[in-house]
Amino acid sequence: MAIDPAACYRTAIKQALPHAVIVVDHFHLVALANKALTAVRQRITREHRGRRGHATDPEWANRRRLLRGREHLSERTFTRMWNDLIDHEPTGQILTAWIAKEELRSLPACAREQAPRSAISHRLHRFLSWCADSDIPELLTLAETIDAWWPETLSPFQPDLAGRGSVAAEPS
Repeated sequence: MAIDPAACYRTAIKQALPHAVIVVDHFHLVALANKALTAVRQRITREHRGRRGHATDPEWANRRRLLRGREHLSERTFTRMWNDLIDHEPTGQILTAWIAKEELRSLPACAREQAPRSAISHRLHRFLSWCADSDIPELLTLAETIDAWWPETLSPFQPDLAGRGSVAAEPS
């Protein structure tokens, strides 16, 4: 059963359909990452500027670019976005959140390509470590959610992992 990562849905499905395989799709992971990135961008803007973003603020002007996948940005667009944020966002938290989003986006793709479990575990660990090392509250929450739901995310691609604990905790 495909669902978005909400604990109440998982509980209800496990009670009603105890043998069902619960799956979290890639779309919902990206949506969670984009939501965390937006929350970081909005918080930084409020803290740095004391107000909501305006069209003249680089972090606001780049808000849509930040939500697009790296592969959908031209080199010129990517470079402009990156440099605008480097030059005008002193904490670096928005770019840190963007990198976390891109790292998360790569995980299901890696699983879809049937990469070895060790490679997937390594990438998951890298994502979780990036978020933990950032000390950004929104990324810590994102990492906790992804870690809690990772078996359900990986199960369509590697059914032998369905229902197990965190992939990061399993031996490779």
